[in-house]
Amino acid sequence: MNTRNLLNSRAPIQRPPAHNIAMFLFGALLCAAGVAVTYWAFVRTTTGQLADETAWREAEVAAPAAQLPVLAFLDELPMLSVFIAGAVMLIVTIRRRRLAPAVIALGTFAAANITSQLLKRLFLDRPDRGVATLDFNSLPSGHTTLAASAAAVVFLLASPRWRPAVAAVGGSYAVLAGAATFVNLWHRPADVVASFLVVGAWTLIGGLVMMRTAPDWNYWPPGGRRRGGVQIFAAVCWIPGLLALLMSVGTYVYAISGTTILGSSGTLQLYFWSGLGLIVGVGYVLSALACALFSMQAGDPAR
Repeated sequence: MNTRNLLNSRAPIQRPPAHNIAMFLFGALLCAAGVAVTYWAFVRTTTGQLADETAWREAEVAAPAAQLPVLAFLDELPMLSVFIAGAVMLIVTIRRRRLAPAVIALGTFAAANITSQLLKRLFLDRPDRGVATLDFNSLPSGHTTLAASAAAVVFLLASPRWRPAVAAVGGSYAVLAGAATFVNLWHRPADVVASFLVVGAWTLIGGLVMMRTAPDWNYWPPGGRRRGGVQIFAAVCWIPGLLALLMSVGTYVYAISGTTILGSSGTLQLYFWSGLGLIVGVGYVLSALACALFSMQAGDPAR
């Protein structure tokens, strides 16, 4: 038997879900490190406190008309997020006749929210750096964590075919919730960014457990079908995410440069736009990365 016949006679290689465990663990560690860096940069340093606080104060001037409708949305956000997560878990449990995936998703949801509350209330403080600000720590944002973790529940319970779409829609929901807490003066931009990273870390851990313990529905359909949407929905997240981060950096650099060619920082509310860009950028980039990683790590029935 020649080499070609030998290769053709071999059975197709099956690649299991979450075949690269290190990628999930490394990603979770990066998210945890991102929380630490965000806290250090925006809470422990004078420059970061000043930027974060200025953005928060400019939000009142930049979007006063949006605050009442945003407040109404925020009032409904906790119940809406819990309803979304609970409804999806119930539907998936009934349809798949398996309780374990819902338990894993619920554990991810609970772990993210408990982590945010412990960090905010017990482990992190806000030192006095000479910046006129509230004297208590508000990082991470509880409302944003609730919304993002509800989106994570839907994302984890979705099949590989639907995860890219859920990443885009769920990411948009989380970004909207985070931006709303900022616009309505409930939280500073860094609070929201830290929440995204907390949820990101636990989503990777929950996703690893989900794919390893419930592999039967974490496979792509045979023959590579239904994969075309990955690039499309990843682009839906990448494009606004990267553009928002570019806007955030650009407006911040202009604000601290002292130039007034286009107008002063106070007139243009540059810190506000920089903070909003940071929220939108980090939220969508994390969604794009989740879309890419989970799609790549889904099982392949025959390679």
